[in-house]
Amino acid sequence: MADLWWIYSKPVPADGRELWTLFLQCSCITVVIGGLFYNWMFASLEYSWHLSVAMAISFSLLLLLTLLLVHPARCVFSMIMPTLGTKQGRKLLFSTCIMIAVVNITPNILGNIKTILQVIKCICKNSSDSLLNSTALLEKVSWEFGDAIQETVRSIYKPMNGHFRFSLLQNSSLIYQKMHLAGEKISREFLSVEVLVKDSIRVANKLAAGFFMLYLCFESTWYLKNYLTNLHFDNFYITKKLERLAMDRKAAHLLVGSSKKLIRPTGLKLSWEEVVLCLVQAMLVTVALMLMLVVVALDHFAFSMADTAVRRAAQFSVVPVTLDIKYKVSAGVSWIMPFLFKVFKRPSAELLLGDFNRTYYHHLIFSSAHCKISPPTPPNPSVLLVVGLLFCILYATVFLETYARRLCRRIAASFFQSWEQERVLYLYRKLSRRHRKE
Repeated sequence: MADLWWIYSKPVPADGRELWTLFLQCSCITVVIGGLFYNWMFASLEYSWHLSVAMAISFSLLLLLTLLLVHPARCVFSMIMPTLGTKQGRKLLFSTCIMIAVVNITPNILGNIKTILQVIKCICKNSSDSLLNSTALLEKVSWEFGDAIQETVRSIYKPMNGHFRFSLLQNSSLIYQKMHLAGEKISREFLSVEVLVKDSIRVANKLAAGFFMLYLCFESTWYLKNYLTNLHFDNFYITKKLERLAMDRKAAHLLVGSSKKLIRPTGLKLSWEEVVLCLVQAMLVTVALMLMLVVVALDHFAFSMADTAVRRAAQFSVVPVTLDIKYKVSAGVSWIMPFLFKVFKRPSAELLLGDFNRTYYHHLIFSSAHCKISPPTPPNPSVLLVVGLLFCILYATVFLETYARRLCRRIAASFFQSWEQERVLYLYRKLSRRHRKE
């Protein structure tokens, strides 16, 4: 492995064997990266498969030529891998989480909301049916009541017509048609809003993912540029070269006295600045986690509401209604007779018109088995598991970011060993001057 890395990090291969070895290394890398790039475009960003294949092949060929011919490009590409463990990699993981939420969680929420709207539509249709049927019952009651009046009243007091004039809504198909058109309009508007939201988030996520990938390359290039131009940049490590230089010049005490300011790149010790940076990044990840938990909670809430609506609608599908009519009336002989009976102190004679006491039954139907209601969809546990694993990786990258940067420095040092020697000499002189001042 050391020999393979030595060949890979050399500016120019020494012979044909090293050239073929470098070609095989770059070919294996491009095949793996091309497959990952295709899966990222097709599965995560939801591009078409033929576009994903074309982009993956083009990207792999370009990457192969670049790695094989450009030595600094090999260094930048090698630093991209550990850079994925920094904030730039976290941005890509955030983009993946957003895409998972858009593709899986958001449609589930909208589907459960559709179920609730279907329940409301079903209840409105069946209740209007039931109300129209109740008008027929009232018509029957009115005619029976009128017939009873006609039969019980004497002919001298019999009204011209004992029947009520009850206006009924006979054109029920027009009501159904209007309700159907209103439901279709709501469905179309709801579907258009759903498509607009999903398309907008997809486009924004694709643009963000492309920007983060380009910025990831820029981050590695920026690190290499500062490494090659600034001797002070990221130069506070006790490396083996620095230890050998101090031992050769019999100045090992410089490293002991500066142990609080210098750290070993292979150790687990973190400086105070690195600890503060980790805590800040952990807070940002926690904020993103809270937002994702809100989306997940909305998914569970929408499912709970839809499930409750479907179950409750089935429970009160039929409501019995009882209509009791009790009618008793009596009348005097004429309008003058009560006055005369009162003057002569005689009891008033009244004529009993009759009693009407009947009970009618009706059922109000709010739901029916003929209603087309899609069952509520529960949250997908596999999606929650994937999102949870991604956030575990995000939290891991927060605390591994420091070590990822140290690995970037070691990669740059292995590609540019002569410049690393200059950086070690600069740090040694800096420690010597500080020691003399103290």
